[in-house]
Amino acid sequence: MTADHDEAGAGPRRLRGLRLSRIPEAGALVVVLLALAAFFTFRSEYFLTAPNLVNIATNVAVLGIIAAPATMLLIAGQFDLSVGSAAVFVGMVMAKTAPGVGIWGAVLLALAAGLAVGLINAVGVVMFRVNAIITTLATLAAFRGAAKLVSNGQTLILPGFGTLGTHRIFSVPLPAYIFAFVAVLSFVILKYTVFGKHIYAMGGGPRAARLAGIPVKRYIFIAFLLSALGTVLAGLIIVSQLGASSPIAAQGLELQVVTAVILGGASLSGGRGSILGTMVAVFIIGVLNNGLNLLSVPSFWQEIILGALLLGAVAFDQMRIRLAKSS
Repeated sequence: MTADHDEAGAGPRRLRGLRLSRIPEAGALVVVLLALAAFFTFRSEYFLTAPNLVNIATNVAVLGIIAAPATMLLIAGQFDLSVGSAAVFVGMVMAKTAPGVGIWGAVLLALAAGLAVGLINAVGVVMFRVNAIITTLATLAAFRGAAKLVSNGQTLILPGFGTLGTHRIFSVPLPAYIFAFVAVLSFVILKYTVFGKHIYAMGGGPRAARLAGIPVKRYIFIAFLLSALGTVLAGLIIVSQLGASSPIAAQGLELQVVTAVILGGASLSGGRGSILGTMVAVFIIGVLNNGLNLLSVPSFWQEIILGALLLGAVAFDQMRIRLAKSS
């Protein structure tokens, strides 16, 4: 009688687990985004105005530009926690070298510096087989220190480089267009290219991917370099917007990137995620930060909320994985 009862109850439990494991992240996140927008519209007369919406799009651009390639990395089962420090280091190289080699020469040197960070991360993970979290935690610390070393701990002024971060097209700042381009390009790469399909396969089962002939090491290198390119672009935008490079800029950026990617549906175990989900999550973080600022909520509460958001996203991801396995 008890065995029959347990077996009868197992069916509905499996069905509930399967349904939960298949919840479309992007669809649920859109509902959350709309709910947040409605709440802040009700609480602040300034939220749903054209200038404020443009402000949100501008503020999320840097986060989104980094989060798109970070999504590819996590789908492949890899992490890059060095993005905030790398962005500052890129900006410092740009500001330090521009007086001597000119703006475009400094841009090329900044690009080389950013790619060097990505290369170091890739070599650590692929060649020395160090866990990606440990590798990029090390480079997070190292390149934040390198940025301070380059500038002697001082903020470096960079005149004549405002176009990238502040130029407007139809009243919308250029970074918002760059963000949209990066998001669309990343979506196409993941959805319609062999590289994208292999990235999913690698995250779902690295050993099976190797046996299938997928060049796993090469693709991990490429994924880290794509992350570095996104970081370079974001670092240059930050410098352009500020008109200077500060060694304390972009602090906590890596936490926001990880939150956006995991909240967007990418799994910590790899093999699952989408650019669309990440982009909606980016806007959730942007709307949340903007709305809390409009309501004059202290910054430390915003940090607590962001941490709680990350914890909730990770907990939900782990619950989905367990229920999917039990189904």
